[in-house]
Amino acid sequence: MIKQRPTSYYFYFRTRKRAMVTCTVPLETPPTPNSPNDHNSLRLSLADDLLRRGRVSLAQQVIQRIIAHSPTVPDAISAVDFAAGRGMELGVGIYGVFIRRLIELGQSKLAYAVYCDNVIAKGIDPDSSIINSMVICLVKLGKLEDASILFDKLIGSGFVPCHAACMAVIREFCVQEMLLDAFDCLVSISKAKIQLGMRYYNFLIDGLSYKGHVREAMKVLDIMHERTGLLPTLHNYKSLFYGLCKKGWVVEAESIGGEMEERGFFLDKIMYTSLMNAYLKDKKIKMAVMVFLRMLKMGCEPDTFTYTALIQGIVKMGYFNKGWILYSQMNESRMLPDAVTYHILISNYCKEGKIICATTLLNNMACCNLIPSVHSYTALMSALYKDNRLTEVDELYKSMLNHGVIPDHVLFLILMKNSKRGNELQLSLLMLQDILKHGCGLNPTLLSGSTNIDPMINLEQEIEFLLEKIIGSNLNLANVAFGIYITALCERGNLDAALSCLRKMIDVGCSPLPFTFNSLVKCICQDGCLESFEPLVDIMQEWSIVPDLATYLIMINEYCKNKDLTSAFHVLDQMEERGLKPSVSIYNSILSCLSRKKRMSEAETLFQRMLEAGVDLDATVYMTMINGYFKNGQALEAHQLFEKMIKHDIQPCSYTYTVLISGLVKSNMAGKGCKYLDRMLGDGFVPNVVLHTSLIYHFLRKGEFDFAFRLVDLMDRSQIEPDVVFYIALVSGVSRYIDGVKKRCKINRKSDREREMLLHLLFQRKFLPRETILRFSFDSSEHIKCFVLKLMHRIKETKFMPNLSLYNSIISGLCWANRIEDAYNQFELMQKEGICPNEVTFTILIEAHSRAGQINQAIELFNLMNADGYKLDKVAYNTLLRGLCKAGKELHALSLVFAMRKRGFFPNKASYETLLRCFCACYLSIPAFNIVEEMFAHNYVPRRYSANWLLCILCKEKKLNEAHKLLDMMHKRETWFNLPHYTFLKLIFVVKDAFGFLEDADMQKRSDLHTKRTGHTEFVDKTSEAAKAITLEVPKPPMDVEEPADVSTTNQPEEMVAPEVDQKLLEELEGMGFPKARATWALRYSGYFTSSLKLLLNYPSTNISHLLYVANKLHAQPLV
Repeated sequence: MIKQRPTSYYFYFRTRKRAMVTCTVPLETPPTPNSPNDHNSLRLSLADDLLRRGRVSLAQQVIQRIIAHSPTVPDAISAVDFAAGRGMELGVGIYGVFIRRLIELGQSKLAYAVYCDNVIAKGIDPDSSIINSMVICLVKLGKLEDASILFDKLIGSGFVPCHAACMAVIREFCVQEMLLDAFDCLVSISKAKIQLGMRYYNFLIDGLSYKGHVREAMKVLDIMHERTGLLPTLHNYKSLFYGLCKKGWVVEAESIGGEMEERGFFLDKIMYTSLMNAYLKDKKIKMAVMVFLRMLKMGCEPDTFTYTALIQGIVKMGYFNKGWILYSQMNESRMLPDAVTYHILISNYCKEGKIICATTLLNNMACCNLIPSVHSYTALMSALYKDNRLTEVDELYKSMLNHGVIPDHVLFLILMKNSKRGNELQLSLLMLQDILKHGCGLNPTLLSGSTNIDPMINLEQEIEFLLEKIIGSNLNLANVAFGIYITALCERGNLDAALSCLRKMIDVGCSPLPFTFNSLVKCICQDGCLESFEPLVDIMQEWSIVPDLATYLIMINEYCKNKDLTSAFHVLDQMEERGLKPSVSIYNSILSCLSRKKRMSEAETLFQRMLEAGVDLDATVYMTMINGYFKNGQALEAHQLFEKMIKHDIQPCSYTYTVLISGLVKSNMAGKGCKYLDRMLGDGFVPNVVLHTSLIYHFLRKGEFDFAFRLVDLMDRSQIEPDVVFYIALVSGVSRYIDGVKKRCKINRKSDREREMLLHLLFQRKFLPRETILRFSFDSSEHIKCFVLKLMHRIKETKFMPNLSLYNSIISGLCWANRIEDAYNQFELMQKEGICPNEVTFTILIEAHSRAGQINQAIELFNLMNADGYKLDKVAYNTLLRGLCKAGKELHALSLVFAMRKRGFFPNKASYETLLRCFCACYLSIPAFNIVEEMFAHNYVPRRYSANWLLCILCKEKKLNEAHKLLDMMHKRETWFNLPHYTFLKLIFVVKDAFGFLEDADMQKRSDLHTKRTGHTEFVDKTSEAAKAITLEVPKPPMDVEEPADVSTTNQPEEMVAPEVDQKLLEELEGMGFPKARATWALRYSGYFTSSLKLLLNYPSTNISHLLYVANKLHAQPLV
C-alpha cells in the first residue's frame, strides 16, 4: 500500500516543536490558520498602504481582487465602501467587477440598481465588461428586449461578447421560441470564436425547421459544421427534411435525401409520406406516385397514414376513381383504413351527392370497430339537407349520439343554417343538453332548472344554467358549448349579449376557439358595428390569437355580399402588410363580386396579382373567372382562359365543364359547346342536373318552350333526379311568359343541327326520338297559366316540399298570373308547415301589389317586414320605390330614398330611372336634377330620353345653370344627344327665352320715349294691332263685288309689302309656335336679337354646354 506523501504544512510545523512544561497555568491554544476575514483585512490594509504610497492604480487592482473573491454580498459591499471612504475613484473597473460579482451571487436586482444609480446616473461610459454583465443581468430579470438592445450595442461597438452573455441571450431566445432572434444573434457572433453547446444548435435547427424558416436552419447547419467540424446527425437531417417538405421545397428535400443516402442513412416511411404530401400540395400527382413506388422498391412498407395521405391528395385533385383504387389496395393488403381515411371518402361522396355510398361507408366503419368522427357525421348531414331528406337527418343525429359522438360547433352551424329562422336559441339549448348528457354524463332532465322547453321560460337563463354545469364538469366541452351559444346569439344579431358571453367565458378560465371569434367578426360585419372590433381584437391579443385566414375570409365575404369592394380590398391589403398570404378562397370571393358588378378589367388585374403572389389556383377560381366572362358577354376570353387552365395541368371538374358549356350555348356558340361536352364525356364526367337546369332555364327565357321541354324529357330518360333548383328554374322560366310568348326566335338549319347534336351528346350518344313526352300548347296566356298551375301542383307533391325557395317560386308564379289571393293562400300554408317566410317572400308580394296598382297594401307589407324584425335589404327598398313612382306618390318615394340612405343603401339604376321619369312628369326639376347627380356619383348614366326630358324642363323654367351642369356631366361620360334635340334646345329654350326678354325690354323703352314726348304716363302697346295689320298676302275681293276698273281711284286698301327678313330664322320661329306676323316684326325691328339668333343657330353642336352659357349671357345683356 502506497503511503500518502506528507504535506508541506506537516514539515513546517514539525521543525517548530516547543519544550514541554508542567505548571498549573493552562496551556495556550495551538495557533490556527488565518480566517478569511483576517485575510480580507490584510488585503484591505495592503490597499490602504498602497494609497498612502500613492500607488492608486495598484490599490484599485487590489480592491477589484477583493470584490471578485468576496464570498458574500456584504463583503463585496464593504470593499466598495472602503474604497469610497478612502477617496478612491470608483471607476469602470471597480463597478464592472462589483456588478459581475453581484450577479454571480444571485443579486441581479441589486446589480441592476447599481448600474442605473452609479454608472448611468453618473455619466460613466460602461465598457464591454459592464455591458456583458448587464446583458446577463437583464436576461435573468426577464428583460430580454433590453438585453437584446445592449447586446446589439456591444456588437455594434466592435467588441466581442463574452461566452456567458452569448449563451444567456441565445438560451433565453430559444426558451421563448423567438427563433429568428436567436438566429440573428448566432450570425452576429459567427466571427467570434465562441463555442456553443450542441444542444443549442440542435434546438435552433429543430425549431427553425418546424416554424418553416428552413433557409435559416440550413445556415445554422453550415455554422455548426464550420465551428465544430462535425457533420449533421440523422436527427438534424430529419428536422431539415420535414421543414423543407412542409415549406414545399421538394427539390431541396430531394437533395437532403440524396445526401443522407450517400452517408449511409435511409429515408423512413414518415419521410416518404412527407415528401409525397409536398408533391401533392404542389399538384404534382405523378411525382407523388413515383415517390410511393420508390418507397415500395426500397422495401419500406407503407402504413395506413401513408395510404391516407396519398388518397387525400389524389381525391382533392378530383381523381376520386384513383383514390378508390388505393382504398381497394389497402383492403387487399389487409391494411385496415382508419377513421381519417373513411372521412376523406365520405366527404367526397357527399360533395358528389352520392349519399348512399357515403352512408354505406359510414356503416362499414362500425364493422371495423371504428367510431366515425363528428366531422363525418357533419358532412353526411349537410348532404342530406341539400337533398331535403330531413327525416334521415334526425335519425343520423340520434345514431351519432348513441355511438358516443359528441356534437361540436361546426355541426351546430350546419343544423342552424338548415332550421327554421328564429329557433337558434332553442337549437343551442338542445345541443347543450346533448353535450351535458353524452359528454359529461349528467342527465339534464334530473337537474333542477333544466326542464322541458317551455315558451314562457327564458331560454337564455336555461342555457346559462347548462353552461355552469358543463364548466364544472369539463372545460374542453365548455369551450365548445360557449362557442355554440355565442354563434346562436350572433345569428340572432344580439352582438352585445354575445360579447358579454365571451367575457364570461374568459372569466371562468375557458379558452375561446377561433370559430367563436369568427362568429363575432361575421356579426360585426353584418351589423356594421366597426367600433366593436377594437375590444374584440384586444381579447384576441390577450389569448395570443391572431386573425387567421378563416377570419379574413369571413370579413371579405360579408363585404362582398354587401358589394363593398373598397373595404374588401382594404382587408386584402392589411393581410399582405401583416405578412399573411391570402388564400385562393379569399381571392375567389372578390373575383366573384367584381364579375357580378361587371368590372372584369379589375378582376383580370386581381387574377394577375394572384399569379404574381404565387397562389395555387384551383378549378374553382378559374370557374369564377369563366362565369364572369360569360356574364359580361366575353365568350372568347372565357374560352381562352379554359384552355390556359388545361395548359397549367389543372384538371377541370364537372362544374367547370358545366359553366363553360352553358355559357357557350347562351352566347350562341352551341357548336363549341358540343365539342366541350364531348370532351367532358371523354374525361369520364356525366352531365349532371346542374347542366340540364342551366340549359333548360336558358331556352325558357328565350321563349323556346318546345326545345326546353325536350331537355326536360331528356332528363327523365337519362334518369337524372331533379333537384330544388331545377323546379325553381322551371317555374320562374315559364312564369315570365304568363301573358303569352311575345318573341319567338327564328332558328336556322345550323342552329337546329347544333341543338340536335347537343341533345344526342346529353343522352350519351344514344338514339333520341324527336317526340316529347310532355305535350302542351303555349299559343295563349290561358294555356300557359293552366300549365304553370299544374306544374306548381306537381311540385307540391315532390319530396322537396316543404321548401322555402320552392314556395317563393310558387308564390311568384301565382303573382305573375294575377292570382294574388292564391299566392296568399300559399303564404299561409307555408307557415302552417313550419316554413317561415323570408325577405324574398315579402318582396315578391310587394312587387305583385305594386304591379296591380295596390300601393297601400305594398306599403303595409313593407311596414310589417320592418316591425317583425326582417332585414330590409336593397331589393325590398327598390321594389317599393318603383311601386311608389308608378302610383304617382313622388313625395313618398323621395322620403323612402332618404330612409334608404340612413340604412346605407342607394337605389339601383332602374330605380333611379323610374324616379327621374316620375319627377320629370311632375315637373319637379330640382329633385330630378339631384337624382341625376346621384346617378353620376354612383357611376350610373341616365338614359338619353330621361336626360333630354329633364333638360327641356330646366330650360323651360329658365334654370340654365342646372341645365349647363347637366350637359357637362353628360359630356364627361361621352353621352351625346340626338340631332333633333339640338334644334329643339337651340330654338325653344334659348331663342324663346331671349326673345321674351328683348320684347319686354323694347316695350319699356318705347314707354319711356312716349312719356318723354307727350308727358303722358299711360302707354298702350299697339304691337299686337300693328301685327294684325301686317298682311303678307294681297287680300282678295269678295265674290259678289265686281272688281273696279281703276284700282288707283277706289277706296280699297293698298297692297302692303312684306318686310324682308331671314326666311330660315322665320321658319325656325314659326316652328316654335310664334305667329308669323309677330315673328316677322321681331326679326325686322330687333337687329341685336337677329344677330344673336344667327350666332346661336350656327353655333357648333359639339359644345352644347357652352351654348347655354351664351344663352345665359344673352339673357343678362342690356338692350342698346
